[in-house]
Amino acid sequence: MGLGLIIFIGVALISFIVQARFKSKFRKYSETPLLSGMTGRDVAEKMLHDHGIYDVKIISVEGSLTDHYNPQNRTVNLSPEVYNGRSIAAAAVASHECGHAVQHAKAYSWLQFRSAMVPVVNIAANLLQWVFMLGLVMAASSMGYNLLLIAFGAMLLMTLFSLVTLPVEFDASNRALAWLQTNRGIMQTSVEHDQAKNALWWAAMTYVVAALGSLAQLLYIGMMLFGGRRD
Repeated sequence: MGLGLIIFIGVALISFIVQARFKSKFRKYSETPLLSGMTGRDVAEKMLHDHGIYDVKIISVEGSLTDHYNPQNRTVNLSPEVYNGRSIAAAAVASHECGHAVQHAKAYSWLQFRSAMVPVVNIAANLLQWVFMLGLVMAASSMGYNLLLIAFGAMLLMTLFSLVTLPVEFDASNRALAWLQTNRGIMQTSVEHDQAKNALWWAAMTYVVAALGSLAQLLYIGMMLFGGRRD
């Protein structure tokens, strides 16, 4: 259990560093004007239309870094700074989210698998916090062991979800960057494209550390269950 705790703390530290670096990069590229002057909404609309997608709405949602694609109602949801922004970051994020819409339109298998997992993972996430706490309180009893076993199963599902998310996110960024590469009217120089690539790389790293965090938590619970002696 000591080793599991050390790994958990180590991953948490790495996650903090990556998140801080990503936010720093996002601020930097949010302040870097796009030479074409297009807004994030303009970029999103063009990418969707270039891929023959006309049934996906582009809407503005409150908050910062709240950008996402919703396959249930087929909407590209952009934060105000991306929706109205005329920066490298706005173009990169908008095209990335549209990458998910393209995945949906092309029935990308990893996105379909991830979407199918969402209801089950939501239940597992809600179950985990209560079951894990009760399991710790009752750890000395067989009931506590069984509760921790349930928590381990829930964490296993959440870890699988985090791992499945990785190819979905990397593929969306690759689709976005490939499209931007062929649309010089949006990003007019190789420097702009490299900056967009850097921004999306750091965004992807946040998903990598999230997956590592899930693995660390799974290991921690697993070592509590199987690494010690059961009374």
